[in-house]
Amino acid sequence: MSEAARETGGELGTADIQTLLELLPHRYPFLMVDRIVEIDRDESCVGIKNVTANEPQFMGHFPGLPVFPGVLLIEGMAQTAGAICCRHIRTDELRTKQVFFMTIDKCKFRKPVTPGDQVRFHMTKMNQRRTMWWFRGEARVDGTLVAEAEIGAMLVTE
Repeated sequence: MSEAARETGGELGTADIQTLLELLPHRYPFLMVDRIVEIDRDESCVGIKNVTANEPQFMGHFPGLPVFPGVLLIEGMAQTAGAICCRHIRTDELRTKQVFFMTIDKCKFRKPVTPGDQVRFHMTKMNQRRTMWWFRGEARVDGTLVAEAEIGAMLVTE
């Protein structure tokens, strides 16, 4: 059992790509998370994005020096957080129909991400009110902080 699981009194969950496709409306090429490896209810999670050279954004960003766009790092954070929110409220009677990205605050880009990198999105819930959620996110490559932001989202269940 991991330290995070011990602190919360339970096992950490995971979500593979099939589960993510059930939880999120996004599809290739806009699905920015490949797997979630640690889920602690709706409190925190760690998602993974494997950055590959054949992704369409590298044709123009930038030829000869491929850099993963920062805005897609933020989108990956939002998708990771959105997936655990949808997973948390998922019941037979109540299913999320859509997740809308509402806010980005305190966003900073620290280092470039390039093909071959594995980005880990570390998301921690800051607050929740009804169907609105706020998370603090850090994107890390090999433990090095590459981007950070506070994001807000709204889940539509009707």
